[in-house]
Amino acid sequence: MDSTWLWVIPISGILGLAFVIYLVRDVLGRDEGTPEMKAVSDTIYEGAIAFIRRQYLTIAILAVVTAIIVALLVSQETVTETAIKGLDLALKTGIAFIVGAAASALSGIIGMYVAVRSNVRVASAARQGVAPALNVALRGGAVSGFLVVGLSLIGVAAMFWLYDGFNHPEIAPFLIVGMGFGASFVALFAQLGGGIYTKAADVGADLVGKVEAGIPEDDPRNAAVVADLVGDNVGDCAGRGADLFESTVAENIGAMILGVALAVVSGNNVWIFFPLIIRSFGLILSIVGVIATTNIPGIRYKEGEEPTNALYRGFAFTVFLSAIVLAIVTYQLLGSWWFVWAGIIGLLNSVAFVLITMYYTEGRFRPVRDIVRASLRGDGPNIITGFSVGLENTALPVIAVGIALIGSFWCGTQAAADLALEPYVAGVYATAVATMGMLMTAAFILAMDTFGPIVDNAGGIVEMSGAPEEVRRGTDALDAAGNTTKALTKGYAIGSAALAAFLLFSAYLDKVALIQQTIAGVLPSSPEGIEIFARAHIVNLGKVEVFVGAMIGAMLIFLFSSLAIRAVGSVAEQIIEETRRQFREDPGIMKGTSKPDYARAVDITARGALRSMILPGILAVGAPILAGVLLRWEAEAGLLMVGTIAGILMATLLNNSGGAWDNAKKWIESEGVMNPVTGKLEKKRSDAHKAAVVGDTVGDPFKDTAGPSIHVLIKLLATITLVLAALFV
Repeated sequence: MDSTWLWVIPISGILGLAFVIYLVRDVLGRDEGTPEMKAVSDTIYEGAIAFIRRQYLTIAILAVVTAIIVALLVSQETVTETAIKGLDLALKTGIAFIVGAAASALSGIIGMYVAVRSNVRVASAARQGVAPALNVALRGGAVSGFLVVGLSLIGVAAMFWLYDGFNHPEIAPFLIVGMGFGASFVALFAQLGGGIYTKAADVGADLVGKVEAGIPEDDPRNAAVVADLVGDNVGDCAGRGADLFESTVAENIGAMILGVALAVVSGNNVWIFFPLIIRSFGLILSIVGVIATTNIPGIRYKEGEEPTNALYRGFAFTVFLSAIVLAIVTYQLLGSWWFVWAGIIGLLNSVAFVLITMYYTEGRFRPVRDIVRASLRGDGPNIITGFSVGLENTALPVIAVGIALIGSFWCGTQAAADLALEPYVAGVYATAVATMGMLMTAAFILAMDTFGPIVDNAGGIVEMSGAPEEVRRGTDALDAAGNTTKALTKGYAIGSAALAAFLLFSAYLDKVALIQQTIAGVLPSSPEGIEIFARAHIVNLGKVEVFVGAMIGAMLIFLFSSLAIRAVGSVAEQIIEETRRQFREDPGIMKGTSKPDYARAVDITARGALRSMILPGILAVGAPILAGVLLRWEAEAGLLMVGTIAGILMATLLNNSGGAWDNAKKWIESEGVMNPVTGKLEKKRSDAHKAAVVGDTVGDPFKDTAGPSIHVLIKLLATITLVLAALFV
């Protein structure tokens, strides 16, 4: 392998971080608007920073304790896939865990800080029109996207180098897998805590404000409204940033582990380094995509059109560039056009998930329109229709992932003949190439995701600061676009998780095979070693312990979802009661002669969210470890396989049904729905609107708490099994 290719990894990471610095200076240098706008923004900032401090202090304590426990468990492994064991292995795994945890936290916190400082700049820019506001919001969102991807590339490459990966690349991927575990651990608690916070506040604000009091969204008379705006940042920015950081780290390391088998056979280490190299190019191309979306005529926003159109054109441009570079780089490095086609399949799978999510969550398509019409008949029909849309929308993603996996695997088997590789190993590696292809646009996608909470906050600032109605109309259009982009990102995240599930599952079985070969004292290339490898890749559901492990995996997803959703309901009840109390005890709030106590609502939400995130988090970490220790490696494989499948379906249902409910409510607020009985157009404050608000409150914990947390849980299961596989054999 030509070592020149390796230079693209640090170069792209540095370019990404330099672009982040440029964006931060550009966004924070913009006008902050009126004093009233700045006052609202400062209140949101103070609430967000206060919660993040409390949340990450709790997470830091949990992470350090978990790192020590993991190190102790690893130190007891008498047989490992490498010659490193005992205290040395424990230290390396523990340090990798802490590095992954710290980088995951850092990526979420910095992204949130810039987002919470961007919102007032977007609100100010909205006074000049939608185009300047969109540009500021996308640039603010891009800070999080490029920081996450840049840190993940630099972090994995740095840990690989520190663990002597450039001299012993066949060993280092197994040693840095703890980094993926640490990143997943922090992401789970960040997403859970932030998701509970944001949706408890949102549900409380909507039910008391819109339904009971009949006041507009983000009305300053609502005591819960600041907590709601704070929640957009701690959940949708910090939580999602940590989520996608752990995704990129875990999937990179999993692909590198799969590359070890091919590197040993071929004597070429390119199979190990390829995932880092191709994603480095993806980061550079995403920079080009963001610049094009905000500057190049024909791609940037055109006055009067839907704001999402400019974002879609920018995404399409990024995909087009990625396809060209993917083809050139993959062929040069891997030496077969079949691997190129596998990567293209992954890239097309990202487009498929964006289109599927768009269809099920945008107001112009049938599923959301069905919910809008059902709202005319009341709360019950709205909820029934919305939930049925969620169930229906699981079909197309499964078909898309199935086609991508079978297609990329088949491409790998064809490449095997050209390159004299074992067909199964080459096929599995081709699914990793497809996953890396899908992740090439990750930075652009995450920029679109963080765009959502920024414009949502901007709309709240405009409303609370008393800005003119035409400014609010502009931020409403951006907010509707932000709802769609947030839904698209969740679809993309679960799509990449689904595609990577086979990769990570195969990496676990590869590690089990290596451990069994070490126990038997045979070389992987010997006839006995090949037989052990084949046996380790068969998971027999006919064995009772494997069947039980599989059931536990599915149960874990449902129980975890229940705890997350129930936590939102429990904290929301406290917010509802507090908001009602303030309305009841101080009539001046509704008259506008006195201010509500925002700080009290923020404090209740923060304390409730931090308490509620602990139990589901412990369940997610503890259950797979106990199952592996008690039922052994094959049952753990069953848990991982079925838990991942159930998680993909559940997350898809929760994400898109919640997004559809939300946009059905927004459609009624902006466009209205014609009542065929009365002949009247029903909009805000109508009975149809109240039914849509109730449906939206059901969907809130679905799409912003349980659904995104399941993304992390799927990867957490995989990284736990990879780190502790030797304990289960």
